[in-house]
Amino acid sequence: MCLAIPGKVETLTGDDPITRMGKVNFGGVIKEASLAYVPEAQVGDYVIVHAGFALSKVDEDEAHKVFEYLRQMEELDGLKEGGP
Repeated sequence: MCLAIPGKVETLTGDDPITRMGKVNFGGVIKEASLAYVPEAQVGDYVIVHAGFALSKVDEDEAHKVFEYLRQMEELDGLKEGGP
């Protein structure tokens, strides 16, 4: 099963909105994601990522709630194998 997971934008690269990328921190697991769908995203923002694409911004409190649910489900470790 694939989930869209929230993560915190750590770095940004690229000026072109179509090719803009960011390193996103998923509770300690850092992956690169396309930010083409969220051109307003900045370092420190939380975004929902699915299949390598940030789909929308999300409130920090909501992101932390999702991480807590994932920890409870012991799914967070699954990010290390395949990731969003």
